[in-house]
Amino acid sequence: MKKILSLVLVSALGGALTLGAYKIFVEPKSEFVVTTSNTAPAFLPTSNVNNLAYETPDFTVAAENAVNAVVHVKNVSISSGQLTLQDLFSGRSTPRAQMGTGSGVIINADGYIITNNHVINNSDELSVTLNNNKTYKAEIVGTDPKTDIALLKIKADEDLPFVTFADSDQAKIGEWVLAVGNPFNLTSTVTAGIISAKARDLSGTSSQSFIQTDAAVNPGNSGGALVNTQGELIGINTAISSQTGSYIGYSFAVPSNIARRVIEDIMEFGNVQNGILGISGGSLNSAFSEKLGVNDTEGIYVDSVVEESGADNAGVKRGDIIKEIDNVKVSKFADLTGHIGAKRIGDRVSLKVSRDGSIKTIDVILTKNETLTMPLVGLVKNAKQEDLKKLKASNGLKIIELDEKYADYWKNNGIQKGAIITSINDIKINSIEDAQEALKNKSPYEPLRIELINSKGEKERYNFR
Repeated sequence: MKKILSLVLVSALGGALTLGAYKIFVEPKSEFVVTTSNTAPAFLPTSNVNNLAYETPDFTVAAENAVNAVVHVKNVSISSGQLTLQDLFSGRSTPRAQMGTGSGVIINADGYIITNNHVINNSDELSVTLNNNKTYKAEIVGTDPKTDIALLKIKADEDLPFVTFADSDQAKIGEWVLAVGNPFNLTSTVTAGIISAKARDLSGTSSQSFIQTDAAVNPGNSGGALVNTQGELIGINTAISSQTGSYIGYSFAVPSNIARRVIEDIMEFGNVQNGILGISGGSLNSAFSEKLGVNDTEGIYVDSVVEESGADNAGVKRGDIIKEIDNVKVSKFADLTGHIGAKRIGDRVSLKVSRDGSIKTIDVILTKNETLTMPLVGLVKNAKQEDLKKLKASNGLKIIELDEKYADYWKNNGIQKGAIITSINDIKINSIEDAQEALKNKSPYEPLRIELINSKGEKERYNFR
């Protein structure tokens, strides 16, 4: 029995030694580390964006350059003013001087200054004060009321600081800009903002194309500079949207490309050479597209093409949808107006149009504007010799489109497209310029008298009150 117990103990001891040796010398080691902490885990964002501090743009260089090139314009006009009791008894009217102020921008070292037409309109005397407090008399070189741009000239005894033009087509929405001018006679005032919108039309007639900003602009800023962060001119501050007469967050500037073309025309030709595409139409949107039965909701729908215009000669057709002009996207009519406004007669533009579901590229040479929208009548144009000869007329304008509102009236009286208007308020009409002048000089209390030759060659006369 003792032998058996001894054998069992020896066997158990041998097994224990064998197992211990295996654990120590043969089995691979595994290390376990257990840590405890009362600290809550840190949660980090998983984006790969560097958390760097935002750097505010530096406007100091741009401001310094622009301030020295922006001037204070003073407009003195002489008016009879309101009659006093003494004037009434003496039977005389005492002339009174009225002064208006605005801003201007020097555009070359020789003293040419660009400003707004409304700043210098009806002036009897103009003076310009520079940032160095020197004052000069200014002369009007030329004006363009349509774009509200005017060009002045001063004779200085030294080269003047000036700003260079930037390409306003390249300006971006959200880009920082500075407005520099003289609001409320506070000279050399600089405000900052961003471009809020481009190709903004304030008239409702698609005839304007302003840059909209939120840089503070007030009365006196008109004619001042809108510059980018390099100090380059991208616009001429012109208007504000306000119910109080002061700035409430919206200001508007004539794009530099349009302003530059206007003053170049004035300097070279003495007047503005406006080139036109020769179409009428409207901007597409969901409602308009559904009404027309087209799928596009962006672009300009061509409703009509003026005969013998650049668009007509190039093959643009009614129903075309203009998508781009010179690779610039067109989404509203002011986009088109703004781009054409920077061009002149004879310039070539490239249109990308959608026609019957396919995209076509059409090159158009801009032509002189020979059309005018006459009140009560419609669209008229300079008549050619064959037009006049056909109706045995010696002069006049040809009616090419009747006013929709009065079309039935004219048709009921036998007046169709092709009729020739020979006189307005007894003034002989040879061109649209003659018609514009006659309409401009008509008193608001005076009836509109139109003399025309109908399609049968019969002379007729109409009076409108």
